[in-house]
Amino acid sequence: MAIDLIATPSLETGDNLSRDEFLAIWEQMPDIKFAELIGGIVYMPSPLRKEHARGDRRISVWLGVYEAHTPGCDGGANVTSLIGEDCPQPDNYLAILEEYGGASWGEKYLEGAPELIAETSFSSASIDLHQKFDLYEKAGVQEYLVVLLKKKEIRWHRLVKGKYKKMSPDTHGIWRSRIFPGLWLDNKAFFANDMVKVLSTLQAGLGSAEHERFVAELAQRKGK
Repeated sequence: MAIDLIATPSLETGDNLSRDEFLAIWEQMPDIKFAELIGGIVYMPSPLRKEHARGDRRISVWLGVYEAHTPGCDGGANVTSLIGEDCPQPDNYLAILEEYGGASWGEKYLEGAPELIAETSFSSASIDLHQKFDLYEKAGVQEYLVVLLKKKEIRWHRLVKGKYKKMSPDTHGIWRSRIFPGLWLDNKAFFANDMVKVLSTLQAGLGSAEHERFVAELAQRKGK
């Protein structure tokens, strides 16, 4: 079966493939930029709306600034990921590097379970809140953030005893990561597209004592 598929490469939404078949076919089709394998089923998104691009960009900037100020962390966007037997393509991820004690690795693809995954949802909410939710929970991704653009709602989940539990912002509407101390997100500013406020809130987190302790802890972990 795999040989026939690879001889005439074709990738369509709804295809049932193994992870090896999916990767072998996709690598022969460089024109396809976005495709995922979730639960053995291929998903290929429709053209991305401007709303999705804007929301995704805000998350990427926010996570990128945190990464830049936190040695031992790594992040990226839309990377093909080998998680379990599937190949999701998370909108964004933030991870602790393997040599600092992180749970993900890989040179070509992202492998293992990055500590935080963020999905920006406009038309993909049903997949992000169900199939991907189950996949990331089972894989041990410590925090899973879903930005629901239509509802202007953030659902931030934290892994507790192997199951995701919804987190809540503080009384000021600030979300605070438990895995990445100092990673703070202003809910109202984010949906108002006020990146000045989003980044000033993040800078407050980066200047906190908890972030300072985390950076020191990561430095001690390196190479152990």
